[in-house]
Amino acid sequence: MTVVINMREGLDERKIKVAGRFILEGKLVAFPTETVYGLGADALNEKAVRRIFEAKGRPADNPLIVHIADFNDLKKLAREIPREAKLLADRFWPGPLTLVLPKKEEVPLVTTGGLDTVAVRMPAHEIALALIRASKPVAAPSANISGKPSPTLAEHVIDDFYGRIEAIVAGGETRIGVESTVIDLSSERPTLLRPGGLPVEEIEKVIGPVEIHPAVKGKAVDLAKAPGMKYKHYSPNAQVLVVEGPKERVREKIKELVEEYRSKSYRVGVMATEEFEADEFFYLGKTVEDVAKNLFKALRELDRQGVDVIIAEGVEERGLGLAVMNRLRKASGYQIIRV
Repeated sequence: MTVVINMREGLDERKIKVAGRFILEGKLVAFPTETVYGLGADALNEKAVRRIFEAKGRPADNPLIVHIADFNDLKKLAREIPREAKLLADRFWPGPLTLVLPKKEEVPLVTTGGLDTVAVRMPAHEIALALIRASKPVAAPSANISGKPSPTLAEHVIDDFYGRIEAIVAGGETRIGVESTVIDLSSERPTLLRPGGLPVEEIEKVIGPVEIHPAVKGKAVDLAKAPGMKYKHYSPNAQVLVVEGPKERVREKIKELVEEYRSKSYRVGVMATEEFEADEFFYLGKTVEDVAKNLFKALRELDRQGVDVIIAEGVEERGLGLAVMNRLRKASGYQIIRV
């Protein structure tokens, strides 16, 4: 039995206490953040954290992000807090930024994917922060079945987990729509492990140049220090093709692909920033912020419509565009058409 705790109209302290009690009892609670919905458990309870991996079907070496509500909580989790971490936390927390730091012994290895580092962030969502304050630091990956598109609505979480976890806090649509940006501060130079809701350009304004890990552009890795680096992610059931290049040429190529696949009796879906004739169409919006917010919703909705192929319009890799393209390329299994 899964309890759906409705907070679509805003924070309810009485209901938060109920959700917090679930966490303290070692149970699983899905909850909204500003990025996507998370599937949470007490980060320091090894048994509870193992249940996250079981519920999601998540590989055990794929680390989780620990969510906190106060900077002092970071001192309980991280063995070292470098100057860059304090600068970034002062500027961007609460917000869509995750920092990877050397972990303290108290943090179970199951939470960190067997690594000696821990990934931590402070979410910018009143429900998430209240839930953490009512319980403990919360380990929470995205609340989706492993490999599938991340959830940006409570309904997405209900589709994936109703009857499989103890509680779902329904808090409306998430604001950003892609997961947090992950910066590794445990090695010699600050390194971007996963682009996300905070553009790396903004981070560089605070701490200077940030290296880009090869995994960001799709290079295979054996060791994942952050979620989203090693395994297939964000994929709907339908085949996904990403068309990249100058806008007008991309538009012509999408039209060509729609005709080609429909001639083979495929049901074709298109997700783009301009309207297209297709069996199903999802409008992503005008700005890159719109695209990021609608990205996972579009993949899920086109899947629900039963299309065989999804053709996605690529965007420029600046600002949030880097995160959008990282997710789209992973969703397609790197089936990319450049024009």
